[in-house]
Amino acid sequence: MAEAIKGTMNSMLSALNLGGKKESEDAVPPPSDEEYKELKEKFEKAGQEQVFAFYDELQPNEKGALYQQLQAIDPEHINKLADTALNPPKAESEEQKPKLEQLPDSATTSTIDSKEDALNKWHDDGLKLISENKVGVVLMAGGQGTRLGSSTPKGCYDIGLPSNKSLFRLQAERIYRLQHLAERHYEKEDVAVPWYIMTSGPTRKPTEQFFEENKYFGLNRNNVLFFEQGTLPCIDMNGKILLDSKGKVAVAPDGNGGLYNALIEGGIVADMQKRGIQHIHAYCVDNCLVRVADPTFIGFAAEKNVDIATKVVRKRDAKESVGLILQKNGKPDVVEYSEIDSDTAEAKDPKDSNLLKFRAANIVNHYYSYSFLESIPNWSHRLPHHVAKKKIPHVDSEGKQIKPEKPNGIKLEQFVFDCFPFLSMDKFASMEVKREDEFSPLKNAKGTGEDDPDTSRRDILQQGKRFIEAAGATVTSEDQSESGVEVSPLISYGGEGLEFLNGREIRAPAVIEKEE
Repeated sequence: MAEAIKGTMNSMLSALNLGGKKESEDAVPPPSDEEYKELKEKFEKAGQEQVFAFYDELQPNEKGALYQQLQAIDPEHINKLADTALNPPKAESEEQKPKLEQLPDSATTSTIDSKEDALNKWHDDGLKLISENKVGVVLMAGGQGTRLGSSTPKGCYDIGLPSNKSLFRLQAERIYRLQHLAERHYEKEDVAVPWYIMTSGPTRKPTEQFFEENKYFGLNRNNVLFFEQGTLPCIDMNGKILLDSKGKVAVAPDGNGGLYNALIEGGIVADMQKRGIQHIHAYCVDNCLVRVADPTFIGFAAEKNVDIATKVVRKRDAKESVGLILQKNGKPDVVEYSEIDSDTAEAKDPKDSNLLKFRAANIVNHYYSYSFLESIPNWSHRLPHHVAKKKIPHVDSEGKQIKPEKPNGIKLEQFVFDCFPFLSMDKFASMEVKREDEFSPLKNAKGTGEDDPDTSRRDILQQGKRFIEAAGATVTSEDQSESGVEVSPLISYGGEGLEFLNGREIRAPAVIEKEE
């Protein structure tokens, strides 16, 4: 049964351009009368015949495009997803409430209070794996910058640094620096950390163009591969598939959990196998402080011999709206803040009453073993779909274009962490890191005051100031609001290599790009 479902989903992904294949821009010929009749009957049987409501009004190429899109959709499968989404299981009774526990000590570490020897060993082990070309990076970059007031993909965004570097450039330069460090430390040549960039339909072309225009930020273009996440039809509140126009189904990205099928369908896992990649770091584009392919994290996960590891930051307080990584009924899992009652949220750690018991905030920063990604076809069909009620533009039964003012439909999404419970506890680990050094997400428009371009800019400049002061330099500034310093990733990945600044005075704001 699982194989049958897997085969159906894979064929849907391939035909719908869900796994990285570009949609053909060529005109598609209309189907034959027999092909049309057969497909229409399939949708009628599923009660989804409304998708053909305007078929007779379409031009031949429009009929061909709609047929091609609908052919890739299994309406009965969509009905099952819709039924689960619209009729979720009843809330658990007190007796059925899940048992929430901290992750076991054997599965956790914290860079905040770990011994220096352990951190150095993990770093060196991770850097060695990088030098052996066994480490790859997966970037989830399907988001558009609409909430930021930008028409470009979020990774192209300039957060206002003195250098005007985009998020993509910052991350590319961290990869470049790591390759250099591994080559120098282990006397290797041509160290490569392949960068697999997951886009969405709207962001694929502009992302590729941005990399071309910027000459891949100094990276070897053969080591930067783009692929595309999947989409699913949007449905109304009654489970009916919505039409975006008379000749096109309304679709939406399938959530960050669509990563897994996209890795298979886009040929990324196959490329990893060909290159001999064994350890993979995956993260989201909007974190300006992300330590891409962090050697310490890679070394830690490799030593633990786990299939998945996560980075977490310490929850600020009991009321912070973040998902938490913990044990749920003996399995690793993420529990959303809305699912935790106040008593649980405020509970103190039995080993340290100054800390919250559940404080491991999820920042979507993960390690995967290659063997786990290779097994995706065996379990991806088990990932649940979640409901996101949205305002979905569509055509009504009379063909009139509707732009709703309130949520009128549902986008079905998968979450990247929903596979965590598939693991036994001995195959999962978590590393706590300092928020101020590794997590500053860009979510909101400028001026919001939280997770916006101003906070991203501030956090990078303040980190640079800490790096420089740790190297023995003094930072001065006439304006306290401009007291930070931008340290280029090309010269320092995590504070190393700045000894040449010892004893010098740096006047902020400044950019440290070269040893001058």
